Amino acid sequence: MNSALLKSKSVEEAIYSEEELAALHRIPRHVALVMDGNRRWAKQKGFPSLVGHWLGAEVLTQTVSAAKEIGIETLTVYAFSTENWKRAPVEVAALMRLLRTYVLRREAAMIQNGVRLHTIGDLTKLPAEARRAVEQVKWSTRAGIGIDLVLALNYGSRDEMCRALKGITTDCMKGELDPDAIDEEMIGRYLDTAPWGDPDLLIRTGGERRLSNFLLWQLSYTEITVVETLWPDFSPKHLLHQIKEFQQREHRLGT
Repeated sequence: MNSALLKSKSVEEAIYSEEELAALHRIPRHVALVMDGNRRWAKQKGFPSLVGHWLGAEVLTQTVSAAKEIGIETLTVYAFSTENWKRAPVEVAALMRLLRTYVLRREAAMIQNGVRLHTIGDLTKLPAEARRAVEQVKWSTRAGIGIDLVLALNYGSRDEMCRALKGITTDCMKGELDPDAIDEEMIGRYLDTAPWGDPDLLIRTGGERRLSNFLLWQLSYTEITVVETLWPDFSPKHLLHQIKEFQQREHRLGT
């Protein structure tokens, strides 16, 4: 697949009209995305699955720009799960190469456009080259103030909870944490997502109605929407439509 797909313009151009943006009044601060459908899209088109993944990476770039323009502060995307290691080794290796290529080719544009890269998940399991590239771009974009892009890499919610429990247990054993002080808020501080809080909106593409071990703790009161569109076909117009639908929902926090 031609890597030119990832050579997006460094300077962002306006995506939405002034009228479209002016009509927005209740914008979710934190949006989570399950980018599902790359392989199905490729199969439908008669392409290798990797083609779908490369196009999906380009769609992510467009979506980050659109989210920033709308005024979303944090975009957390399910990029590679703990279960994805079970895929064919050749596909996993290709995905790791794509990850490295994507962050390095997008580095300059992210710096220029104020995109700050973060990660959740256990990065120690990633191949060294991919991990170094991700860490490099996290460091170089640290001053960005436009939008926080959080890549969930080698992430699984159950694994996250296990790591959080280990951290809590360790701090209790050290005497740094009083067990009686443990409550929901305290547990949240030990989760990977602590710096950004819980998502206000989860969008899952591809039509599947499941959480797939993604942010299970954090989604307790999140508005959830599933769109039939496969990820490579997802556009800024789709995102805007979901934000408009979010505005019409009554957020009751479980009451």
